[in-house]
Amino acid sequence: MEKKEGVDWQHAQQCSKVVCETGESGGLERSIDWKQGLAIALGVPLLILPSIGYFAGYLWSAAIIVWGLSVFQGFMQNLAYGELATTFPKASGLPGFAQNVFKTPNYKGKYDKSKLIGGFSAWGYWFAWNPVLAIYAILIGFYLHSLFPALANTFSQYQLSLLAGIIIFGSLILVSYRGVSSGAMAGYILAAFAFIPLIIIALAPYISGDFVITNVTGNWLPTDWAWDFHHILILLGIFAMAQWSACAWETAAIYGPEYKNPGTDVPKALFACGAICLLAFIIVQTTVTGVLGIDGIANAPIDPMLPVAQAALGDMGSTVAIVMLIAAMVLIIQTAYLGSARAMHSMAVEGNLPRVFGKVNAHGTPVLAMVVIGIFNLGLISMGTPTAILAASAIGYVCANGISLFAYVKAKADPHLASLDRPFKAPGGWKNVALMFGFFNLPLCLIGIVYLNSVEGSWFSTGIGILVLGLYIPMWYYSQHETHVAKQVKSKNT
Repeated sequence: MEKKEGVDWQHAQQCSKVVCETGESGGLERSIDWKQGLAIALGVPLLILPSIGYFAGYLWSAAIIVWGLSVFQGFMQNLAYGELATTFPKASGLPGFAQNVFKTPNYKGKYDKSKLIGGFSAWGYWFAWNPVLAIYAILIGFYLHSLFPALANTFSQYQLSLLAGIIIFGSLILVSYRGVSSGAMAGYILAAFAFIPLIIIALAPYISGDFVITNVTGNWLPTDWAWDFHHILILLGIFAMAQWSACAWETAAIYGPEYKNPGTDVPKALFACGAICLLAFIIVQTTVTGVLGIDGIANAPIDPMLPVAQAALGDMGSTVAIVMLIAAMVLIIQTAYLGSARAMHSMAVEGNLPRVFGKVNAHGTPVLAMVVIGIFNLGLISMGTPTAILAASAIGYVCANGISLFAYVKAKADPHLASLDRPFKAPGGWKNVALMFGFFNLPLCLIGIVYLNSVEGSWFSTGIGILVLGLYIPMWYYSQHETHVAKQVKSKNT
């Protein structure tokens, strides 16, 4: 919800309701229902794919418990986000919530330092989702290289990844050009291609007899695991990376300005996606562990779904699995693309990024933001290091979640904000729950992910994360100056 000078919070929300009814919302069109929002967010359960082997390497079968706890964490956090979504119906998910809460009403000066907090949270969220495009384009190049020998003889893995990025990013811009509802239709199609094979591969071993329960129950934790400071910090780092996947279904709320009835559509989309995630993350990790065992996963740390498919479905299974993974990755890219573009749009509308990124086309799509994101990720593909990109972006996600939860606490405690209408409310006392998980993110998970990067010898990831997040500061000051100048020009003209 965009602040207007001289207008109090109550009046601002009333204006927001009028905007909701007329279908105009900061240029974004209210054109989707909760089922379409769910379809776009269905890329989230598939985020488990690159982490199956990584988590099992550190935690063995206990990785199953971490996934379950992380999805539970998502429910705890998303109850707060669902309430914020209906309190600020114009806000685009986490980026919008923090920016609405952390700003000074009727501020007359040039630099509102409170807006810097909300803007930084939105930037962290953008950095969390944005690199997903490059990560999965790189992985698609890897699978294409393995699936088609003819391509491998003609193109390098990098060339296939770059070509895949150009085709996928360009296609998604065209698909989304006519609005987010078009993206939802693509989400339906891709979800069918991704989930049907995923369900078959995840459940077939229980029928074929390839699932061995002792592979799970006999290997709960590594033999050298100890509950000391070192291992606790590693566990916090694992939780930071797990929530990057298992809590990311909050993206269903980012389309708040585009739901026809945000008061009911947002909670429905959120918790339907959460229920799917709970089943998917637990079942997939359990199946892979039960079929391959810890040693088998160690032999296929990047693509453990392939030997599972081979065991359950034979030679054809491997081909089906790769095709499924490619479809799933395109779906994940679409989810990330739409979310990160709307994060940029939200920041620009609030004056926390240059105003040019707030422009939308006639159908309410922030095309310029999508083009810039696509070009940026084509550059990231050249790095060829998806693990380093993932670890760096997890730092941004931890910051975004922590600040957004603190925003919820402030929204419940601040008299101006507490009196706003809330069509959906979290249970009583949820302010304390949000505060607890806010501190779990900041500083605990942040410290954990930095420590885990150091254990992996990947200070590069930490450095990239800090660098990208730090770049926001000069951009914010420029944006505030730009907004101040625009206000002065408008004041002179009137």
